[in-house]
Amino acid sequence: MAVFAKVVESANFAAAARHFSMSPAMVSKHVRTLEQGLGVRLLNRTTRHVSATEVGQNYYERCLRILGELEDAERAAGDLQATPRGLLRVTTSVSFGAHRLAPAIADYLVAYPDVSVDLKLRDPYVDLVQERIDVAIRLGHLADSSLIARKLCDAEMILCASPAYLAANGAPQKPRDLVKHNCLIYTYSAPQTWTFTDPSGKADVVRLSGRVFADSGDALLALARKDAGVVLGPDYLVGDDLKAGRLVRLLPGYTTPDTPIYAVYPHSDHLSAKARTFIDFLAARFGHLRPNEHTTGNGKETAQPSDGAWRMDAETRASDGPPPFSSMPQ
Repeated sequence: MAVFAKVVESANFAAAARHFSMSPAMVSKHVRTLEQGLGVRLLNRTTRHVSATEVGQNYYERCLRILGELEDAERAAGDLQATPRGLLRVTTSVSFGAHRLAPAIADYLVAYPDVSVDLKLRDPYVDLVQERIDVAIRLGHLADSSLIARKLCDAEMILCASPAYLAANGAPQKPRDLVKHNCLIYTYSAPQTWTFTDPSGKADVVRLSGRVFADSGDALLALARKDAGVVLGPDYLVGDDLKAGRLVRLLPGYTTPDTPIYAVYPHSDHLSAKARTFIDFLAARFGHLRPNEHTTGNGKETAQPSDGAWRMDAETRASDGPPPFSSMPQ
């Protein structure tokens, strides 16, 4: 279509050939193929001159409109790729979304006024491709998949309980004491264990016992506030209650595995400006990995891509399944 339009515009096969860097014979072939496809003659040809037939002139005018719209569409697509603009679809867990991500989004929107955000808060992982998600914030260790992930930070997991619960049941002095306590258990944990490491580096895995299971970190926190038991929660979820004295930290001499937090997206080729700037914004806000500190979902180190992301190589479904227990704060 573009070749035909240029031939009509220049009234010359040779000029059109120079414009598209092809031979006059190839230009003639393009036009001949177009005529055969349409079943009409578009050009009157002489040895010195080329002109459009009546049908060809009508077709040429329509081609100009179509080519103009195509050029506008390509320009608009390029602008969207270069400038943060349009609707950004984001998903994460309910607790992290409410406590940490929503305030960050508010500040991001101030910095990028041409972007709007559709935030979906769901605890089970969703299929990013099917749900047309641009960026997912996921907690816990990721399964291998075809997704791209960039680590944002780690959340410290803190064991705590209310003063009233401890007054009634006593405070555990070592991890094994937890078998005597009512542990508030995250439904998605598998297996249902908590791991503690002492100052010497020795790990102690405690199988949980408790009367309450919940699939929400906020629900477990509310239960802990109401003296229902011991909870292992992330710093961003229990921090205010610890400062206010509503909860008390337990076993401070032991550490528990941190929960890694990742920005995950379906592909890295031609990542939109809105998604790229959003991920960069979160990395700056929440903290980021040290240079070259990147691992794949199978635990093997990979070369650091220029955008600070790494690919989970195995071709599995985009939805990785329920989060592990270490990501209870979802």
